[in-house]
Amino acid sequence: MTAWRKSSYSGDGDNCVEVGRGVGIRDSKAPTAHVPVSAQAWSAFLRLAAAPVEQ
Repeated sequence: MTAWRKSSYSGDGDNCVEVGRGVGIRDSKAPTAHVPVSAQAWSAFLRLAAAPVEQ
């Protein structure tokens, strides 16, 4: 069984995206389905999300 995590910014709400290590991402409103994401793709996403925005 995968331990799914959501952002601490989500609070107690159930309207968020969750991440399962080694599994992928899913919508908390539809937890039976998920999108597989490789470790390399997830790392690339995190790098881009953390990068400063160019103007």
